[in-house]
Amino acid sequence: MDGTKIIELASYTLPALITGGVAYFLFHSFFKSEENRRRFELLKENQKQALPIRLQAYERIVLLLERINPAQLLLRVTPPTSDKSDYATLLIHNIQTEFDHNLTQQVYVTANTWDIINKAKNSTIQMIRQKSIEEDILNAEKLREAILIDLTENEAPSNVAISYIKEELKTVF
Repeated sequence: MDGTKIIELASYTLPALITGGVAYFLFHSFFKSEENRRRFELLKENQKQALPIRLQAYERIVLLLERINPAQLLLRVTPPTSDKSDYATLLIHNIQTEFDHNLTQQVYVTANTWDIINKAKNSTIQMIRQKSIEEDILNAEKLREAILIDLTENEAPSNVAISYIKEELKTVF
C-alpha cells in the first residue's frame, strides 16, 4: 500500500470515527438526561402521593402528644382508688397504650421527630413517677394536684414536642 492510499483511507475513516464519537456522546447525554427527567417525574409523583399520608401521620402524632399531655390525661383518667401508686400506674399505662397505638407512625416521620416524641413520652412518665414517690403526696388526688402544679411551673414535654413538629412541618411546605 502506498502513502496516498493510506492518506485516502485515513481521510474517510477519521471523519467517520469523529462523527461516530460525537453521535455516541450526544446520544449518551440525551439518554442520561432523559433518565434523570423520568426519575424526577417519578419522585415528584411519589411525593404527591406520600405527602397526604405523611401529614396524616403528623396529625396522629400531635393527637398522641395531646392525649399524653399530663393536663389532658389527668382530666380524662380519674383515679379508681385513693392509692397514689395505683393511679400513677394507671396514668403510665394509658400513656404507654396511646404510644403503642401510634407506633407505626414512625415510618412517616423523621428520626429526629420520633426521638423527640419518645423523649416527650418518657419525660411525662418520669414526671409522674417522680411525683408518685414523693412522701408528702399521700393519695391520688394529691398526686393530681402535684402534677398540675408542676405543669404550671414547667412546660409539658408534649407541648415542646408539638412545637418541634410544627417547626418541622414548616420545612415540608
